[in-house]
Amino acid sequence: MLERAIDEYLSFLAAERGLATNTVQAYRRDLGQYRLSVGDDPQLDDIESFLVGLTELGLATSSIARKIAAVRGLHRFMVAEGLRDDDPTVLIEAPTPPDSLPKALEVDQVVALLEAASTPGRAATRNRALVEFMYGCGARVSEAVALNQYDLDLVDRTALVTGKGDKQRLVPLGSFAVEHLGLWLHDRVAWVGTSQPAVFINQRGGRLSRQSVFTIVRVAAEQAGLGAISPHVLRHSAATHMVEGGADLRSVQEMLGHASISTTQIYTRVSPQHLREIYIEAHPRGR
Repeated sequence: MLERAIDEYLSFLAAERGLATNTVQAYRRDLGQYRLSVGDDPQLDDIESFLVGLTELGLATSSIARKIAAVRGLHRFMVAEGLRDDDPTVLIEAPTPPDSLPKALEVDQVVALLEAASTPGRAATRNRALVEFMYGCGARVSEAVALNQYDLDLVDRTALVTGKGDKQRLVPLGSFAVEHLGLWLHDRVAWVGTSQPAVFINQRGGRLSRQSVFTIVRVAAEQAGLGAISPHVLRHSAATHMVEGGADLRSVQEMLGHASISTTQIYTRVSPQHLREIYIEAHPRGR
């Protein structure tokens, strides 16, 4: 569907808007790259991951801005033409400044975020379990909302996660994630009983939406004094902390479900402090 929508949108730009051939061709390249990255039914987290990837490639701000304009224009066109009911790009933030990766949180910042997610309220147990799960195994938003109860094994401390292209992988769960998932699954019964398979549900008993996950993380981050962050920062932080803790890239690749090791290699850009510690330990003249 997305490929057809792109073709129709480009035809519209050329015929109705009268854009120059070179501009239409640039949009064609941008949207072709977008389709290959996000698949046929992109959601908010897919689009944010695509934009993060553009920043990681070191593209100029002007190039990123053009690609964002192309993607936003495409989705507005799809809604206007009845090809899609919603426009996920309305929640997309401005492009990241040049030469900056999505910034990983410090460990103490993650702890503050986790604690903020437990702010008293009916949803506190769920929110804490959600954030612990996402940081604990570096899960994508789509993977968290798709998680079912039968995918969890809290005894063996594992979760079967369904990633892009319906590819499944078994990921380990740390003791903190296991503890808070257990607490949530106990409280969850009072919300919906046992009929709903989804682990993370809303207060009406339905599966939690991607947009709700973004809201939960951003509210907790603001309460922790971290400003507005997206759930992708949790995934980035989990991977960065694993690499800085000594995990090899192949293990991190498997954990995150990256198709290519080249995607995982961005996490080798460790913090200056950690680089200094490695230098002192490893270089003959480092001390």
